[in-house]
Amino acid sequence: MLTNSKLRSQVDDIWDRLWSAGLSLPTDSIEQFSYLLFLKRLDDEENKREKQAKRRNKPFEPKIPTELRWSHWVNFKADAALKHVREKVFPWLRSAGTEGSSFERYMKNAEFKISKAGTLIEVCKIIDAMNIAEQNQDVQGDLYEYLLNKLSSAGLNGQFRTPRHIIRMMVEIIDPQPKERIGDLAAGTCGFLVNAYQYILEQHTSPKVLYDAEGNKHAVGDLLPAESLKFLKNEALTAYDNDSGMTMLRIGSMNLMLHGIEQPRFFLMDTLSKAFNDEKTLDVVLMNPPFTGKMDESDINPALPTKCKKTELLFLHQILRVLEMGGRCAVIVPDGVLFGSSKQHQDIRKKLLEENRLDGVISMPSGVFKPYAGVSTAGLIFTRGATTNRIWFYDMEHDGFSLDDKRQPVSENDIPDILECWKCRFDEDFNAQRESRKLAIKELLTPLKAKRLELEQDINRLKFEEVIAPEDDDRPRLALEEAEAQIKELSEKIAPLQNEINRLNRQFWVEKALVQANKYDLSASRYRQVEQDEVFYEAPEVTIERSLTLESFIKQEYEELKSLLLGSD
Repeated sequence: MLTNSKLRSQVDDIWDRLWSAGLSLPTDSIEQFSYLLFLKRLDDEENKREKQAKRRNKPFEPKIPTELRWSHWVNFKADAALKHVREKVFPWLRSAGTEGSSFERYMKNAEFKISKAGTLIEVCKIIDAMNIAEQNQDVQGDLYEYLLNKLSSAGLNGQFRTPRHIIRMMVEIIDPQPKERIGDLAAGTCGFLVNAYQYILEQHTSPKVLYDAEGNKHAVGDLLPAESLKFLKNEALTAYDNDSGMTMLRIGSMNLMLHGIEQPRFFLMDTLSKAFNDEKTLDVVLMNPPFTGKMDESDINPALPTKCKKTELLFLHQILRVLEMGGRCAVIVPDGVLFGSSKQHQDIRKKLLEENRLDGVISMPSGVFKPYAGVSTAGLIFTRGATTNRIWFYDMEHDGFSLDDKRQPVSENDIPDILECWKCRFDEDFNAQRESRKLAIKELLTPLKAKRLELEQDINRLKFEEVIAPEDDDRPRLALEEAEAQIKELSEKIAPLQNEINRLNRQFWVEKALVQANKYDLSASRYRQVEQDEVFYEAPEVTIERSLTLESFIKQEYEELKSLLLGSD
């Protein structure tokens, strides 16, 4: 998520300039922006490799001819720069992919559509000012995500980008390995595969290389055998997307190449259609398939349930089909998949539990995909062909960002706890410590909550006494103010303890038999035990007594008013 206000402003500026230069179609603006961003990042990567070579006292072997590098032509006069990019840089870019790669295939017909020299230089200056190389994140994906909200179709049919921190969480949970075949059946900008690639490199980079003196991360995979590194860069990652306009395929291919994947395997394919016949070709699937889409029954692959039209259900069936036995998957699904009552919903949940091992369910809050959609989602983690005995659940409430359209960073974040709980879910000592901590907190909370209940009773009484007190009697009001101050102070003591116990209760296990008995319902809210605090209720006899007192008080006030009115006659 692009949360930096300065970067957002700069992207808006680029968007306005491209539109003013005649690129009225949003997809054209996104493509042209991506090409320039790609050229800039190629130059940044070349600079980084040159610095790494110097640091290791090795000769630097450039991958890009000097005259084609961003830093060379960006300082030309506007007309000369436009001519140079059109006639030399862009033709080179179209052929920059290795032979047979998806990048080469989809860039063949790519067009450089910026026709105004001034616009080119203005946009390049803004991109330079972004200092993308210093952001230490996959900014291209962030920028694309932000650009999506400018598309009138963004968010429709579930076509929106997965936030990076959610992708990273799912990648860490799956823990992909160097020799595994990893795929995404609806890849978009290839965020899942890029993160899987980076994760594997990080796990196999020596500590002295991973971080430089400034604390920047350089995952190079120096501990990987040459054969494993070659496989990772050229064969391990496979992506598919059915974007006939090629925009996603080009951007995704560029994204893969920028991260060192020399030969992107990104294919134009509707993986739910009859044309897709892969089976048992992947060891790991990481993806966020389109939500709410519907397939034409005549085009659904016959290996899938043809009566099922919902894409989110069909993708689950297809994932199981392409996974090798023992293969693992982490996939995002809309909440309806967890509890939908239709036969198709129940069938896929039953299949996950009865024919495979459903390892975990992570329920996510509804704001995770804002501003594109407010739909509630969950992450399903499963292993093909294994046996389900019990299921690990985590009911996430916070993801480190506000759950509104602004999605600003906040301190509340369950993701570190999710990852720790997942890694230690079978550790008896870890789970025993959490249970022990819960009991300790309950002991601390019991007297505090009992005192709060007493104060609530006092406040209820004092509010009544304040109403019926004579005007010159301040004692009920002062006592009420003191009681309210006490309950506020008490609530401030209770809050952090209650928050901690709520967090400790977000992880839990559910036996398979219980899920079976509930028609395979996988909603975390159905199984999570939530302890309700005792609530103060006024006793019925007290309510009656006070009602009678009020009635008598009102009658007395009425008589006094009547006397005053009659006396005035």
